[in-house]
Amino acid sequence: MSTTLIRGVQDVDFAIRHDWTVDELAEIHALPFPDLLYRAQTVHRQFHDPGKVQLCTLLSIKTGACPEDCAYCPQSAHYDTPVTPEKLIDLDKVLTAAQAARASGSTRFCMGAAWREVREGAQFDQVLDMVRGVREVGLEACCTLGMLTQEQADRLAEAGLTAYNHNLDTSPEYYSHIITTRTYEDRLRTLRHVRRAGITVCCGGIIGMGELLEDRMALLAALSTQEPHPESVPINALVPVEGTPLAEQPPVDPIEMVRMIATARIALPASIVRLSAGRAALSEEAQALCFLAGANSIFAGEKLLTTPNPGEDHDQRLLTKLGLKPLDLHPSP
Repeated sequence: MSTTLIRGVQDVDFAIRHDWTVDELAEIHALPFPDLLYRAQTVHRQFHDPGKVQLCTLLSIKTGACPEDCAYCPQSAHYDTPVTPEKLIDLDKVLTAAQAARASGSTRFCMGAAWREVREGAQFDQVLDMVRGVREVGLEACCTLGMLTQEQADRLAEAGLTAYNHNLDTSPEYYSHIITTRTYEDRLRTLRHVRRAGITVCCGGIIGMGELLEDRMALLAALSTQEPHPESVPINALVPVEGTPLAEQPPVDPIEMVRMIATARIALPASIVRLSAGRAALSEEAQALCFLAGANSIFAGEKLLTTPNPGEDHDQRLLTKLGLKPLDLHPSP
């Protein structure tokens, strides 16, 4: 099978497919490492500039006290974690952070609120003002606010929202082991609302939560059978946090992270693949392999919502060392 998968790879135009199966993805994931990276890099070069990486900044605009029971999340009200709940922050603080993000090279500014779902009222109106303000700063604006109705998605689109993040997290089969307060279909419904509103979709998952390889491939199948594919696909490695049910999970093997990114790149050729949570635990060499495997976006700054991140100085040094450049600001799709 591996011969079929890589034969003549340098001469093949890789088409975007929406019919990937779990078995096909598992065979790609299992290729010899050089073959896997070669195929992923070949696909990457067909659809993207291999010398550019998009920098994004993620800000928690409302922290903690979330009613969901996501087993990985220190912001859940179900667990006793080091996170201190904070109310929705002021618009001025968001705009100051957005201006700083643009000055440091970020082109997308992401705002996360620890809500189960968006509720109409003053707080949602304030988020809409945040979206408008971030766009006026000249950045792409992304939000992750929990579940949305179609009307709420439409209002976000009217405010100028570029993208909405709503991760599937894992496979449909493993999902109930991680979250019981909402269903996989709840997640998919919100994604449909986002797509119908004309907002681009940011949707990925987490590895290292005790799932099987089949679950990882089923997650990629769920993403790659969407039409169109999510424009942005974050690949996260679990960051175990004291007090959560997954606090004792072992670290994700860096090579497994690279394999996951490479397989995602092949299955989702035109998507931005974001090397997201867990990056702080990766060596520079492992991060370089992730870029080689097709990752072309990272989150800049010291934190990803409430978990550690390498920091801007580290990222600038690493990108310089690798000869990679931040993606320039460009008109949003």
